[in-house]
Amino acid sequence: MSLFQDKQIRKYWIFMICYAIFVMSVGSLFILIECNTIKKIYVTHDEKVVSSLLEQNVPKVVIENAMTCSETSKDGQHFLNRLGRGENSSSSFLLEFEKQTFVIFGIVASILILTYFISSFIFFWSRKKLYYKAEKIIDNYINGDFSEHLPQNSEGDIYRFFSSVERLSTMLQSKNNAEHKVKEFLKSTISNISHQLKTPLAALNIYQGIISEEPENEEVVRRFSEKIGISLNHMEQLIGAMLKITRLDIGNIAFEKKEYYISELISHSVSQLTERAICEKKQIRILGNIKQVINCDLEWTSEAIGNIIKNALDHTKQGDIIRISWECTPVIFRIFISDNGNGIAQEDIHHIFKRFYRSKHSLNVQGVGLGLPLAKSIIEGQGGLISVQSEVTKGTTFTISFLTEL
Repeated sequence: MSLFQDKQIRKYWIFMICYAIFVMSVGSLFILIECNTIKKIYVTHDEKVVSSLLEQNVPKVVIENAMTCSETSKDGQHFLNRLGRGENSSSSFLLEFEKQTFVIFGIVASILILTYFISSFIFFWSRKKLYYKAEKIIDNYINGDFSEHLPQNSEGDIYRFFSSVERLSTMLQSKNNAEHKVKEFLKSTISNISHQLKTPLAALNIYQGIISEEPENEEVVRRFSEKIGISLNHMEQLIGAMLKITRLDIGNIAFEKKEYYISELISHSVSQLTERAICEKKQIRILGNIKQVINCDLEWTSEAIGNIIKNALDHTKQGDIIRISWECTPVIFRIFISDNGNGIAQEDIHHIFKRFYRSKHSLNVQGVGLGLPLAKSIIEGQGGLISVQSEVTKGTTFTISFLTEL
C-alpha cells in the first residue's frame, strides 16, 4: 500500500503495533499478578480459618468436609452476612486488594498513556517541522532563492511531492535564468546597436548639413550623397544582421534541410562575392569533388559560408588567395575556407564569434561585427560546428562540420 511507503508513517505504524503488543503484554502480566495476589489472599484466609477451627478442637473430618464443599445454602449466606462477610459486605483484606489493584492499574495506565502521547507528539512534531521547513524553502523558490532544496532522501507520498516541487523549481530556475540572460542580451544588444548606429547617424547628419549649405554645388552634392548611401547601407546591413540573429536566438527559423550537391552550395555562396574579389584582385579557388552531397538548408548555409568568405576578403590584400575545399567521411562532412592573409592574433581568436567584436588590428576594416556570429548561429542551428585556426602573417582556416545523415 502507498500509505506505508512513507518512512516516517511506516515507523509510526511499527511503533503502534509494538506499543499494542506491549500493552497486551503488560495487561496479561497485570492479570497474572492479580490472580496470584487473589490466590495468596484466599490461601491466607483459608489457613486462618482452619487454624482457628483446629484450636477449637473441631474434628479434621468436619473441617475437611467444610473446605471441600462446593454447595451453598441460604442459612450459610445469612450467617456470613451477619458476620459481615457476605457478598455485599466489605472485608478488610478485600478493601486492601482493591486499593492495591487500583494503584497498580493507575500507575501502569498513566505510564502507557504518557508513552503514547509523548511518542505521538514526537511523530507529529517531526512532521510539522518537516512541513515548516518545506514551506520556508518553497517561499524562497517563489522569491527567486534556489540556494536550499527540499529533502528527498526518503520514500513516501510527501517526498514524492517534494520531488515534484523540486522539478518545478528547477524549471522555474531555468526560466528565471533564461529571462535574465534574455534581459542581459537585450540590454547588451540595444547598447551595441545604439553604439553602432551612432556613427553613421552622426555622419548622415553632417552630410545632410553640408548638402543643405551647398545645394547648387553638384560635386559636393554627388560626393556626399554617395557617403550617405554608404552610411545607409551600413545601417541596413546592421539592422538586417541583427534581425536574423534575433530570429535564430528565439528559434523562429525552421531550417529546411535537404540534400544538395556541394557544388550548388558553394556556387550559391560565392555568387555575390566573385565580382568583389575580381575588383580587389583576389582569387577564390574551389577544390574538391563537386558530385559529393551535403544535407543542409541551402539559403541559410550559403549565407553562413558567404559571411566567412566576406570576412576573408576583408582581411586579405591584393593578390591573396581564398581557398574553399571539403572532405566527406562516413560520419562527417567538413568544409574548409582558408586564406593566406594576415591571420588572427591569439588575443583575438577566442572573441571573433562575439557580436560587434572588433579587433584593434582591424579597426580600419569596414563591417558591423556580426558576420561571423551570424555564421556561427546558422551552422549551430542546423546541428553543425564551426571552428577556426589561424597563424599571424600566414593565414586563417575556418572549418564547418556537419554530421553525415546515415
